[in-house]
Amino acid sequence: MGSKSNRSRRYTEEFKRDAVALVRSSGKTVTEVAREIGVSAEGLRNWVKQDAIDRGQGAPGELTSTERAELRRLRRQNREQAETIEVLRKAAVFFAKESDR
Repeated sequence: MGSKSNRSRRYTEEFKRDAVALVRSSGKTVTEVAREIGVSAEGLRNWVKQDAIDRGQGAPGELTSTERAELRRLRRQNREQAETIEVLRKAAVFFAKESDR
């Protein structure tokens, strides 16, 4: 049985790269390699799949790691700008009421 802390563990990009390389070069299954290095088979399978996408071997429409990072950045920026607009809107309403007095 795995502990809860293992499921939320973060791995470095270097570790992920090395794990994917081990799967590709060893001739072992993803499950065997995952067991050997102490990660979940599903997580390692996802890393292998993302590596294939990043190398141009994914299905049409699948995002590369770079594209995913850009999408996250743009969504965060969009959220921050929406919050700024809301603050400015509230300030404009406040000052409009103040000037009417």
